[in-house]
Amino acid sequence: MDNHPESQQNSEYSASNIQVLEGLEAVRKRPAMYIGDVGVKGLHHLVYEVVDNSIDEALAGYCTDIDVVINEDGSITVTDNGRGIPVDFHEKEKKSALEVVLTVLHAGGKFDKGSYKVSGGLHGVGVSCVNALSIYFKAEIHKGGKIYEQEYSIGKPKGDVRVVGETDKTGTVITFLPDSSIFQTMDYNFEILEARLRELSFLNKGIRLSLNDKRTLIDIAGEDGKTVQGYHRIDFYSENGLTEFIQYLDAGREKLIEKAIDAEVEKGGVPVEIAMQYNTSFSENVHSYVNNINTIEGGTHLAGFRRGLTRTLKNYAEKSGMLSKLKFDINGDDFREGLTAIISVKVAEPQFEGQTKTKLGNSDVTGAVDQAVSEALGTYLEENPRDAKTIVDKVILAATARHAARKARELVQRKNVMSGAGLPGKLADCADKDPEKCEIFFVEGDSAGGTAKQGRNRFFQAILPLRGKILNVEKAMEHKILDNEEIRNIYTALGVTIGTEEDSKALNLSGLRYNKVIIMTDADVDGSHIATLIMTFFFRHMSALIQNGHLFIATPPLYLVKRGNNRQYCWTEEQRIAAIGTMTSGNTKPTVQRYKGLGEMDAEQLWETTMNPELRTLRKVTIDSAAEADRIFSMLMGDEVPPRREFIERHAKYARIDA
Repeated sequence: MDNHPESQQNSEYSASNIQVLEGLEAVRKRPAMYIGDVGVKGLHHLVYEVVDNSIDEALAGYCTDIDVVINEDGSITVTDNGRGIPVDFHEKEKKSALEVVLTVLHAGGKFDKGSYKVSGGLHGVGVSCVNALSIYFKAEIHKGGKIYEQEYSIGKPKGDVRVVGETDKTGTVITFLPDSSIFQTMDYNFEILEARLRELSFLNKGIRLSLNDKRTLIDIAGEDGKTVQGYHRIDFYSENGLTEFIQYLDAGREKLIEKAIDAEVEKGGVPVEIAMQYNTSFSENVHSYVNNINTIEGGTHLAGFRRGLTRTLKNYAEKSGMLSKLKFDINGDDFREGLTAIISVKVAEPQFEGQTKTKLGNSDVTGAVDQAVSEALGTYLEENPRDAKTIVDKVILAATARHAARKARELVQRKNVMSGAGLPGKLADCADKDPEKCEIFFVEGDSAGGTAKQGRNRFFQAILPLRGKILNVEKAMEHKILDNEEIRNIYTALGVTIGTEEDSKALNLSGLRYNKVIIMTDADVDGSHIATLIMTFFFRHMSALIQNGHLFIATPPLYLVKRGNNRQYCWTEEQRIAAIGTMTSGNTKPTVQRYKGLGEMDAEQLWETTMNPELRTLRKVTIDSAAEADRIFSMLMGDEVPPRREFIERHAKYARIDA
């Protein structure tokens, strides 16, 4: 923790700034209401809540460094050099302001406009929720020349706030160990935390963040170049913010124009940052943020961006005469094909639709972003006529392809008047017609598909075999994708359609025929590659399916260990070794069968290990960060095969488990 410039020390931040809205009793009873779930996502959300408090201090101008440490025992320590949480007496609550902040829901400086003008943790539940859901929690405050400390367990103080030392620094140190009786997993994933901290560094340029994992020693390069043992640590710092974010996201794509178009302005009292870069891909990758919150459903800021982009580019193209020979109209989708963009706005009192804070509703933000985009883009086009022509040519190409894709889309959408005749011939449908009870398996190949058809429960499980590796949609135009038979079969089997009133390319889930959509491929590298190709299609063209929690991956076993009548299925190398150890007796060793594919299992085995809801394990596909997912899919589906294979093998163990 560092000292701050003297000018920043004069801002008063004390107990009088802390306002109380309501109590904390419900958090432990219904934790998912406050942190999303009690699985992997919720566990990591605890860290985000504490880090968000430090980021809020940075946004207010009082913090420059934030450090996150995963300790040896699995606890987390977050340190910042902000002003420090107030520790003086709170008149209304008759206790320390620190205890109020840590034990009362909706208590904090966020509700006092003089303390924070902009805040990410808007509901004020953050650090108190973390305290309530931790078996151990300690707050260490550096403030006013003293070090204060208070410890808690499951939200209850173990003693009063006490002075434990002196200091010439300011800041807050929070350490917490989540309650294992609440969470399904206690294992923090370094790479999940890494992705969020990197994202925060891009969104808040000039702030230093770090992540240090003290659980395991690894080989690292020493100062003399020799390999030494040390902890895995990554530091994050962005000097140029969103333009560096764009470079990071587009590292696996070919640029269409060399420079990113960017702007950082304030319009109507709303600070707006934008950065955009055209590339040769066929997908639109626009990521929007409000006060560092990733608004995956968009909202008024995204609407303003699209409006400003479309109007400005269209006006320029028409004035330049570039659209004179085009025989059909262009629309907003055409201007965004091959565009990677980031919109980040800071709003004093944001209004979000729904409790998940994923769609912004402030109407005044639309005009602010529209104006910012129009000015930045208009200036760029006028000053860079060669790049402007390249962009407009890309738009015309997109419009031409969209026109060609219309017929393919209509073919996918067309409903056959004969009952059932429109379903794919290879689909073995289930008897039940209630989507909530039904699930469909997309299976690799006809052989495994045949086994799955024999092993399934025909009442609620449907099977659709897919032929080999489906089309790589990352490098294909829309009409080529919709012309592909396997992809058309996926659309038809699921019963979904393309296009809504708001977006011609959006997925309409109103006709979805199955609640669970399960990808089932071989448990090897090739199977993982095929699963990734399928997931790339879902991410790029059916993201609503993922966002609504419908997409899963089946997990067939890798080994069968047998000795006499005793048999044990194993999903990992560690399980195989353990099984051999428990079955070995004297000189008699068990036999080990390695499953190279689903087809090596008979129908009964496939049902028992992979399809039976009572025994199977499904990995639920989720998107924690749309921007990071965008970057990874772009990298995975690039032309370089070895990095893709290595990435799949290295990250397979991090897939989320759905109980």
